[in-house]
Amino acid sequence: MTFNEDSLSPGVAVILVAAGRGRRLGSEIPKQYIPLDGACALRRSAARFLSVEGIGRVLPVIHPDDRALCETALDGLDDPRLMAPVSGGGTRAASVKKGLEALETHRPFKVLIHDAARPFVPVRVVEDVIAALNEAEGAFAALQVVDALWTAEASDALSPVPREGLWRAQTPQGFDFAKILEAHRAHDGAGADDVVVAREAGMRVRIVPGAEQNYKITTRADLERALRDLRTDHG
Repeated sequence: MTFNEDSLSPGVAVILVAAGRGRRLGSEIPKQYIPLDGACALRRSAARFLSVEGIGRVLPVIHPDDRALCETALDGLDDPRLMAPVSGGGTRAASVKKGLEALETHRPFKVLIHDAARPFVPVRVVEDVIAALNEAEGAFAALQVVDALWTAEASDALSPVPREGLWRAQTPQGFDFAKILEAHRAHDGAGADDVVVAREAGMRVRIVPGAEQNYKITTRADLERALRDLRTDHG
């Protein structure tokens, strides 16, 4: 399929949140730029969303110090739907708000917000979140909690926590564009994710099944897992 600027679909835009420092990984390079068998997490995430039918624009939101890293990471992804990155803010919510405002003139109907450090999101999950937005103002991928939960003090178990009705949130988190932009503009910037922002604004948000492979690269163990998974895929 050939795209040009005038024919790009206004329907679904994607914000790739990539402004974090990833300090828990203990690397000098932010985690989204660490090479993963030839392609970093940001590049893999961008390529994954560009492969999904109906995605009209993909916008990276990066730390202002990472422009050179971002340019190198995305070099060769010659798709007009991939927008030039914008600089994020001091919190995740502030970064998302900057991304939403950068998309405002393009007037998408829906927006997906995805952590660039989740490079293996299945296309099926992306499509399910988009589909859920036909019936709800927001939707996000999540996995139901099945393990026993305990509160603890240091390494001492204290008391069990009921797991019924608990879900592990993932991304993408999708929303009606105009409503989530309005919600972010009214938000104090402290929300841990965009579902918090949406729910504070009274938006109805639906959960769709996520995937175990849609994990976030946060720690050294996650990075090692990602490298193992890629080696396994390549046989």
